[in-house]
Amino acid sequence: MRFRHPDGTTVHLAYCTNVHPAETLDGVLAQLRDHCEPVRRRLGRDRLGIGLWLARGAARTLITDPGAQRGLRAALEHRGLEVVTLNGFPYDGFGDDHVKYRVYRPDWTDPERLAHTTDLARLLAVLLPDDVTEGTISTLPLAWRTRFDPRAAAASRAALTTLAQRLDALEELTGKSISVGLEPEPGCAVETTADAIGPLTAIGSRRIGVCVDTCHLATSFEDPATALARLTAAGVTIAKAQLSAALHAEEPHLPEVRTALAAFAEPRFLHQTRTRTAAGLRGTDDLGEALTQDTLPDGAPWRAHFHIPLHAPPAPPLTSTLPVLRDTLGRLVGPAVPLVRHLEVETYTWQALPAGARPRNRNQLADGIAAELTLARDLLAGLGLKELP
Repeated sequence: MRFRHPDGTTVHLAYCTNVHPAETLDGVLAQLRDHCEPVRRRLGRDRLGIGLWLARGAARTLITDPGAQRGLRAALEHRGLEVVTLNGFPYDGFGDDHVKYRVYRPDWTDPERLAHTTDLARLLAVLLPDDVTEGTISTLPLAWRTRFDPRAAAASRAALTTLAQRLDALEELTGKSISVGLEPEPGCAVETTADAIGPLTAIGSRRIGVCVDTCHLATSFEDPATALARLTAAGVTIAKAQLSAALHAEEPHLPEVRTALAAFAEPRFLHQTRTRTAAGLRGTDDLGEALTQDTLPDGAPWRAHFHIPLHAPPAPPLTSTLPVLRDTLGRLVGPAVPLVRHLEVETYTWQALPAGARPRNRNQLADGIAAELTLARDLLAGLGLKELP
């Protein structure tokens, strides 16, 4: 979906296909047919943006076979879909029954992360629509925090510097400008937007910036105005933004609140949980730890890294951080000149929701994703953006 900003530029809105994980190219083609095109039809649009996730196996097939690249591009066009952004965070196995910490491997100390992201950039340059010259890729925020020492930091910086050089060369070769955004996430070496400033200014390339995920921002209790002002003042590129909402519990000390939270403690994904105290931010690596180990103070609200469908907050006594998304989006695209032009709805946790809230079939999932995109579309319209055909 494309929108005209009041400054005359185009803002792109997509939804991320990691909600339909596929490890192979055949699986990707099937998800375009079975999921993405039905979402587009529900929205009544001739064209829908998707934030494509390509697992390493699918990317390898594509990068070694120009015919396969042409086939994927043709399939996108045939189904009324377009790609201006990729989700390069998960490497593979995102559809497995138990993901948790594995999603952070390989990290930016591993040469395979550089190789994979380079391949994604080359593929994105091929997949971009003919009238689009800029693409973006989100990636993990360097590494999970444990064992991330100065040597690891130096290795990550060197890899990202090499990536920036490759992206420069790619633009010279293709005319397509690709940028990559580190996605700050609780528990990682770059946990907050503030943590991103040092590593990114050390690299010093406009090609490498941040991906602002509004669920992660909210989980860490970051103030959107402060976070974005710091990034802007430091000259850090905001490559893309992911529109997402975290799980919020206002009174986690109450038994009924803990019972409600327990329904979201599931075995597939990591749900880092945070609270604010007088001494600063406190947290656990997973929601189950917060509920069972009594290590997280419960005198103030908790927020958990669980991507809640934008249009469907959980039943009381829980809610979502949709207000943080609204605030952040207004500051990103509300100004006279937008800070970002690639937006991606990223709710990959539909099948991890409590049983009663999960879609029971493909049609219900498409209905839910279409409802999320409709909410995002309405928010953009409220900020003065005009939807384009």
